[in-house]
Amino acid sequence: MNVVDSPDPIDREISSAIAALRRGEAVAYPTETYYGLGVDAFDELALARLQVIKGRGDKAISLLIEGDEMLARLCGEVPPRAVALMRRHWPGALTIAIPARAGLPAALISDGCVAVRQSSHPIARALCARFGGPITTTSANRAGEPAATSAEEARQALGGACHILDGGATTGGSPSTLVRVRGERVEILRRGAIEITPDEAPRS
Repeated sequence: MNVVDSPDPIDREISSAIAALRRGEAVAYPTETYYGLGVDAFDELALARLQVIKGRGDKAISLLIEGDEMLARLCGEVPPRAVALMRRHWPGALTIAIPARAGLPAALISDGCVAVRQSSHPIARALCARFGGPITTTSANRAGEPAATSAEEARQALGGACHILDGGATTGGSPSTLVRVRGERVEILRRGAIEITPDEAPRS
């Protein structure tokens, strides 16, 4: 997983978004599917604010990472099947839930796992890399409403509740595919933009 630089025209906008993250604010940013809504994954107050913005109750929040060091901060040992999926589909729209390290914020954990992915969108990658830690990647909309494919749609959905990083229109379509990996077992929890083949997720 290699770190990439941001496109020059929006360098200052990314810097402004990083400053907002460090202040505990939420940031709407483009990904390869929809606009995501990011806060510092280790800031419990920011995570609580994010859940209020989303109106999503206690549903676990997925994370964006950039690099092996960030992954190691979230899980102690990555199952070999998860490593194979990462090598094949990252960067890309595949979210992988793997056993979490102890002590992570409860908002990130579902059934003992933390869900992570590496985006293929250069702005999302640059934002995460330059911030220097995992950020959340839930869709930039209120629960039950359509996901945003532009900064303007994110602005209309969330108003002044977050900082907007305008990276142009995104493709929309299917959301990221979500799988959970424990040991040799791969479960498809949500089908989406990435097709998981039978050899990658054999029936148990």
